[in-house]
Amino acid sequence: MSRIQSVFQSLQASGRRALIPFITAGDPVPELTVPLMHALVDGGADIIELGVPFSDPMADGPTIQRASERALANGMSLRKVLALVSDFRTTNSGTPVVLMGYANPIEAMGVERFVAAAGAAGVDGVLVVDYPPEECEAFARTLKAGGMDPIFLLAPTSTEQRIREVATIGSGYIYYVSLKGVTGSGALDFNDVAARMPQIRQGVGMPVGVGFGIRDAESARRIGEVADAVVIGSRIIEEIENSPRDQAVARVKNFVEGVRAALDQIQGAPR
Repeated sequence: MSRIQSVFQSLQASGRRALIPFITAGDPVPELTVPLMHALVDGGADIIELGVPFSDPMADGPTIQRASERALANGMSLRKVLALVSDFRTTNSGTPVVLMGYANPIEAMGVERFVAAAGAAGVDGVLVVDYPPEECEAFARTLKAGGMDPIFLLAPTSTEQRIREVATIGSGYIYYVSLKGVTGSGALDFNDVAARMPQIRQGVGMPVGVGFGIRDAESARRIGEVADAVVIGSRIIEEIENSPRDQAVARVKNFVEGVRAALDQIQGAPR
């Protein structure tokens, strides 16, 4: 059982929802990434999604694009992201870390080399936005052989066939994109998400996390009523972006604590 699967098993046994915050590695500066990761955990995060900055994103909205631009300007690379994960692991051996990014940096490093380096660094899962399931069965097998979970996206437009494909090769959890568009865009339709969740959960047979459009504790709580996990990214990046550098860690922790408290108000299994 992977570390991600173990976390979900423990949470589900107690009727709690997973909180999965996202930050971009190297934003606002590389030396703040590990303190921010620890702040996320101290605030109540169960799993951390760590963004690998990339120059030509497809799914990231303006806020996360700016974070990637700042990180790249700071000299961040995939190897440096893995070094930050290794640093985090020196004092935290329990919180799963999922890398979220794009195929180009992985292909440039080489899949086998990347998987070996990610496993050695302490990565638990990898979500590659532009690796569709039908094109990366070998990559998913290699990740699993290295003890890591391949995480996949599903969207409101995903077909039954795509759900089956993701269920076949994915593991850990599924990331359900709550709206059509990029991160941080659009109004979240809670009723639509609630209507889709039973079909998605039954189809994939693993926990489902919902992200895109979750802005605060209340929207997180409402999504948590119907999902196994809540993923929140752009709003945290905004907190970092709008804070004096010496206050960013404390403000992020405070924000995450509020979301955690809201999720812990939920009783019982998802509807």
